[in-house]
Amino acid sequence: MAPPKRDYYESLGVGKTATPDDIKQAYRQLAKQWHPDRNQGDPSAEEKFKEISEAYSVLIDVEKRRRYDRMGHAAFGGAADYERIDFRAVSEILEGLMGEVFGLSGAARRARQGTDIELELEISFEEAALGTEKPIQVPRLVTCGTCEGSGAAKGSKVERCHACNGVGEVKFQRGFFSASRPCSSCGGTGKRIETPCPTCKGKTVVASHEEMSVKVPPGVEDGAIRSVRGAGERGRHGGPPGDLHVRIRVRPHPLFKRDGADIKVTIPVSFPQVVLGTQVDIPTLEGRVKMKVPPGTQSGKVFRLRGKGIEVLGGAGKGDQLVHIVVEVPSNITKRQRKLIEELAAEFGEDVHPQQKSFLDKLKGLFE
Repeated sequence: MAPPKRDYYESLGVGKTATPDDIKQAYRQLAKQWHPDRNQGDPSAEEKFKEISEAYSVLIDVEKRRRYDRMGHAAFGGAADYERIDFRAVSEILEGLMGEVFGLSGAARRARQGTDIELELEISFEEAALGTEKPIQVPRLVTCGTCEGSGAAKGSKVERCHACNGVGEVKFQRGFFSASRPCSSCGGTGKRIETPCPTCKGKTVVASHEEMSVKVPPGVEDGAIRSVRGAGERGRHGGPPGDLHVRIRVRPHPLFKRDGADIKVTIPVSFPQVVLGTQVDIPTLEGRVKMKVPPGTQSGKVFRLRGKGIEVLGGAGKGDQLVHIVVEVPSNITKRQRKLIEELAAEFGEDVHPQQKSFLDKLKGLFE
């Protein structure tokens, strides 16, 4: 019988609130320690390397991580361990540490996927419940318009870097540990610029902002992430662009509390209202509605307004609104009011308080 799989967060030594950068850093350090090239002849190191690579591949992917947080290892059914490993994501971390571990040529290594962009979007409780569409400003790097991406000032020469022969990186060997790193002479560009562009300082890109519209579906919860494929930073050297991840933050509502698809609201009423019965105004997502409070309603009674809750994601109906009745007791009364209440209490006797009488009878029985 195979031993139970370790928790992915435990495998990488990070907490469940770890950011993508935390996860990348943890994997980078463990990969240095456990890569088979550094532990030749040690099968336990190979198994450890597979374990951390599998954990990294799941936790670095937004959708896979969400599924894992919700369902654990069961989220991937009977998939074999190697099927869970995104070798592209793993190689992007390892190629700078171990050179040709994955057998990539120098040109292939320079083609890099653009980094993901992560933003937060704050919306109101009503917008989260009913859905909305909001504009956001996405910071990104764009090609410098002054030099058109060459990095060179007008009239300046652009030559191949002689230190790396235009490859953009240099290789080195430490025992059996092969590695590569960006060329320090050209900064990994493979080019030498005589006079850098005054706008981008030779970096070929400048900071900019792009306005985008994000659709928030009805029923979205606080902390949910909306992802837009290919809307992240552009890739380098022909690589694909990254993705945009927008984390939704829902502002608390002064009256409503959310419970799944249901909405809870507490309504204070007076003693005369619950004794005699009344109608009260109830706030809902769709405006105010009148609700009947029958005579004799007890404090703590919960009424259900069908279909007045939040739409379930996927269009599977709507929840309800739960109205919690609380009888408000006045804290300051006049002498006349006190006298009238005392007369009313005497008039009531015990017959109008069956719950209290039942409680006192049970209490009496405990001590007899």
